[in-house]
Amino acid sequence: MQTTCTSWLRAGALALGLTAVAIAQAAGTWPDRPVRIIVPYAAGGTTDFSARLVAQKLAEQTGGSFVVENKAGGSGTIGALQVVRSAPDGATLLTNDTSYAMLPALFADLPWDHAHDLVPVTTLVQTPVVLVVPANSPFKTLDALRTYAREHPGKLNFGSGGAGSSTHLQGALFNKDAGVDITHVPYKGAGEAMLGLVSGQVDVLITAAPTAMPQVAGHRARALAVSGAHRLPALNDIPTFAEAGLPAFNVVNWFGLSAPKGTPPQVIQTIASDVRKALADPALKARLAEQGAEPGGISPEEFAARITKETAVWSDIARSAGITPH
Repeated sequence: MQTTCTSWLRAGALALGLTAVAIAQAAGTWPDRPVRIIVPYAAGGTTDFSARLVAQKLAEQTGGSFVVENKAGGSGTIGALQVVRSAPDGATLLTNDTSYAMLPALFADLPWDHAHDLVPVTTLVQTPVVLVVPANSPFKTLDALRTYAREHPGKLNFGSGGAGSSTHLQGALFNKDAGVDITHVPYKGAGEAMLGLVSGQVDVLITAAPTAMPQVAGHRARALAVSGAHRLPALNDIPTFAEAGLPAFNVVNWFGLSAPKGTPPQVIQTIASDVRKALADPALKARLAEQGAEPGGISPEEFAARITKETAVWSDIARSAGITPH
């Protein structure tokens, strides 16, 4: 019996050893199979832009295959749940954004554990937000917009990438800070919300700079203010919210990668390292700067801490704005 038990123990130890070796090899050779990057929104927004830009650079850098898939719906929950249910092997990743930290403020019962079922990997991009109006809007300044909105509550509307999206809560925060009542109109992504703005379906949109920049440059939208302590070089004639008289509104959006719970730490670290290398590419950094964005690349631990902190912050903002989970 003792001999049999010893054999089992040796066999178990060998199996564990082989597993450890396999994990180490996977971490060192990632990607060892095609990698799917799920964007939980429709194409056209900054989440989609960030994913595709970094995926292309990762493919060039590693020689691997990276496929970006848009799985829109449910304020990003449909795409996120697909990744949560995927194998934890580094072959399926989620491009999430600031909206992820907002979900608990909007949904009373998410279909996954918000704090544990996705493992933060690293940030891809961070960017200020821009308040834009249609190119033919009568509003030329933020003050003019605020004055009209205060005198005509409920008359104007603002677009968003969906109920619970960053653009939704940023609009709600603007309502609160500016003391106005602008009606929310949800779309299926920031890109669709922008199309709604340029076509005149909505009056206002507060969105990440890379989503706004092409429309502003093409004279299809007019920027009234940008967040952050300094003006954007690419929009140096546009004041910050503080300069425009609304110093309380100061939002910075992040866009990052997460993996399913159970993905080996070595794989997480390898992905984070490869992404940081991709983000250091001068051409990629220049492309981001043109869009009013800057590269991310923080550690998995720093990213996890940021999500935890911002989840609490946005929950407080939602409560103060009268938004309750449903």
